[in-house]
Amino acid sequence: MQIPSRQFLALMALCVTVPVFGLRAEQTGPARRVLAADDSTGRLAIVAPDGSLEWEMKVGAIHDAWVLPDGNVLFQQGWTRIVEVTPDKKTVWEYDAAKSNGNAGKPVEVHAFQRTGPNTTMIVESGPARIIEVDRDGKIRQEIKLKVDHPSAHSDTRLVRKIKNGNYLVAHESDGVVREYDRTGRIVWEFEVPLFGKERKGGHGPEAFGNSVFSASRLPNGNTLIGGGNGHCVLEVTPRKEIVWKLEQNDLPGITLAWVTRVERLANGNTLLGNCHAGPENPQFIEVTHDKKVVWTFKDFKNFGNSMPVQAVLPAK
Repeated sequence: MQIPSRQFLALMALCVTVPVFGLRAEQTGPARRVLAADDSTGRLAIVAPDGSLEWEMKVGAIHDAWVLPDGNVLFQQGWTRIVEVTPDKKTVWEYDAAKSNGNAGKPVEVHAFQRTGPNTTMIVESGPARIIEVDRDGKIRQEIKLKVDHPSAHSDTRLVRKIKNGNYLVAHESDGVVREYDRTGRIVWEFEVPLFGKERKGGHGPEAFGNSVFSASRLPNGNTLIGGGNGHCVLEVTPRKEIVWKLEQNDLPGITLAWVTRVERLANGNTLLGNCHAGPENPQFIEVTHDKKVVWTFKDFKNFGNSMPVQAVLPAK
């Protein structure tokens, strides 16, 4: 048998490794730093404006992650374990909901968390259906019981945020409802995401349909911005529950919305939205104006996949 020459082997190695250097995100519009996580590829990363990965970690199931003001990253490793790591990947804090505060042996999943103070972290537990704020030792400092009409350890909640008034804004996926709870656990506002006269359809992609709401954020004007999940929409709703702005599945030319995840209203009035499970022909992260013009997109199906529910724009370095 003829043994390949050294030159031939070197050439083959070069052919294998060259594509790796091309694994860069595609952005239209002004280049940005982006935090993204995809559980189909098991990657959490900070993407530089040039599309390269400036930082990454291997992860499991994930629906939430934060870059903290000091540069540490707060994220989840699977459905129960929350971890804080430094930029050089040293673990400085962790909490496992499956083993803590009475949950041992019980079904529990975490889909949302938030650093709420120098020494406190909010953790939202589906299954036990509660919000807790724990200190650095994992002791509960605040506990709120949640109303859940369709109990499920996997889908009681999706994203939850503690808002400026001290209340908690909760996206209840299985109920299709956004509820605001005060610090005593009283529901002070709620909005049921409509089906808009359509029939429910199973699945995760553009063909599916429902009101499995994923996120909600409170706007400075008092309205609530809602990421409609498999309703393929973004809604802006007044305190009186009037829909004053709606972005639908096919409103953006050349783009199809699937599972709408995180939503954010920028200071310039534009809206950022995550577009999960939409397929490689569609961007995973989009910025649109109030009159529904696309001004920026992010797409990366090389480093990430079709299950990228975590995305956020980060400050420039």
